[in-house]
Amino acid sequence: MPAGDVPVGDARAGDARATDLPAGDVAAGAPLTGSVALVTGARRGIGRATALRLGALGARVAVTDLAVDSELDELAGAVEGIPVAADLSKPGEIAALVSRVESKLGPADVCVANAAAMSMGAFAAAERRKWWHQIDVNLSGTFHLLQAVLPGMRRLGHGRIVVMTSEWGVIGWPNASGYAASKAGLIALVKTLGRELGPEGILVNAVAPSVVDTAQLDVDARDAGVSGEEIRARYAERIPLGRVAEPAEIAATVAFLAGPGGSAFAGQILQPGGGATRTRA
Repeated sequence: MPAGDVPVGDARAGDARATDLPAGDVAAGAPLTGSVALVTGARRGIGRATALRLGALGARVAVTDLAVDSELDELAGAVEGIPVAADLSKPGEIAALVSRVESKLGPADVCVANAAAMSMGAFAAAERRKWWHQIDVNLSGTFHLLQAVLPGMRRLGHGRIVVMTSEWGVIGWPNASGYAASKAGLIALVKTLGRELGPEGILVNAVAPSVVDTAQLDVDARDAGVSGEEIRARYAERIPLGRVAEPAEIAATVAFLAGPGGSAFAGQILQPGGGATRTRA
């Protein structure tokens, strides 16, 4: 496992390979036509793949990350949305983010809380600053984000919220105490909001991936002193499907919850992990 910090971005997905949808998957009358989606941690990885998937299904997507660069700007153009910079550890920036989305696109009826921060290291030597940064971004940042989008969803009379948690929030992981604790907190939050907001037609669910094939695995490989191919093989050995997941597969799970197929789900934790975590959440 890597030592040090992973910047704000996807859950276990920093610089990922986002796969576009095949052209045949994009059709007139797509199920999310008319929707406004907000995806955090969207520059790369699972976030980027999710934005592309929702855009292909007809949504206009506001994509956000720590900074607006050429990659985020290009992504926004591809999904007929807007790019917005925001640090989710800062509540004021979250409020400004949601305000900008509503002024440019309208209130979001789909919100994907995907941004995350991760710091690896032994628990006994964990630094208070790194611990709280993970909590501030992953757990408190999601809290503030959902509070900010909720009034707009209530005005619309419906909404879909998908929170990106992690297998590590389900089973824990050595050297990832702060990250795993924050992700476990998100699971409890989702289960609670599923009960609390479901009666209003606002459906809150989570996705808890296992290992996803992103550049984060190359960081793991360097830490373990092996090749990227070897680290992927090691992870694949514990997964019943015999392989790690692709970002586009996680994005498809998010899109399912955001679309018509997810209409009976509230407070659920879906685990697209190839069978690695199975029914443990």
